[in-house]
Amino acid sequence: PEKISEIAQKQVERLKNVDLDALILYDVQEEAERVDHERPYPYLPTIDPAIYGDKYLRQVEIPKIIYRCVGNDTRASFADWIKTDESEDRFSVYVGASSSKQEVKLNLPDAYKLSKQLNSNLNFGGVVIPERHIKKNDEHIRVVEKINNGCNFFITQATYNVEASKNLLSDLYYYYTNQGFEMVPILFNLAPCGTAKTLQFMKWLGISIPGWLENELKYSNDILDKSIQLSQKIFEELFEFGLEKGIPIGCSIESVSTTKLEIEASIQLAKDVKAFLDKKLLSLESR
Repeated sequence: PEKISEIAQKQVERLKNVDLDALILYDVQEEAERVDHERPYPYLPTIDPAIYGDKYLRQVEIPKIIYRCVGNDTRASFADWIKTDESEDRFSVYVGASSSKQEVKLNLPDAYKLSKQLNSNLNFGGVVIPERHIKKNDEHIRVVEKINNGCNFFITQATYNVEASKNLLSDLYYYYTNQGFEMVPILFNLAPCGTAKTLQFMKWLGISIPGWLENELKYSNDILDKSIQLSQKIFEELFEFGLEKGIPIGCSIESVSTTKLEIEASIQLAKDVKAFLDKKLLSLESR
């Protein structure tokens, strides 16, 4: 517990000077069934994100979005979790199985249904995967189904493939608005990459990194700085695309690595993106 408190305090210190809307806490899984290759970074067991946020990050006084891998829950355990603090506004992202090989106790449709029935103050969202759209071309259909099941927002995994992301946004926009519905917010995740090993880990996680962009990172004199520049450009392009279509686009920022440099780079990226958004919104208001 002392070591956990020490780590949490460092996180609190890093976050206190960043103007954030919310803090995402992931429910990290091993995902060994998903791919045959060995995990580049070893999996370390984690604390339940809801407990971690409540016990160790209370000083971060902004809404917390708790990821919940529902396949690990029974109906009873999930129902108990949903009904916790019913009078408070809560935010969560429900995540399904990482592969078809994974055994699940509760599937996503049942989780959505239970959540709507048992706690109207729990605002839940879903995961959207532009990479899956490249192969199956049906991610926009999945998103619409999740919206119909009650998802109010979506978050992607780390975004390095702008083409796949724009294709998904375009298909989703025309499919959904043709039915007369309004788009829900989509947060594109950005994650700095500071080493060749982190790049390898990102690919292991299933993050799509185009060949040209991988070369830009691998052969750069400063891979971390290059990834920050590229990530910001990608987000700006997606934001402009969403603005043109009236799609509410936001972003989440994380470090997939535990190295100090990459964590601090993610903080800097958050500040840079916030500055871009503030400037953009100011120019829109002055029109």
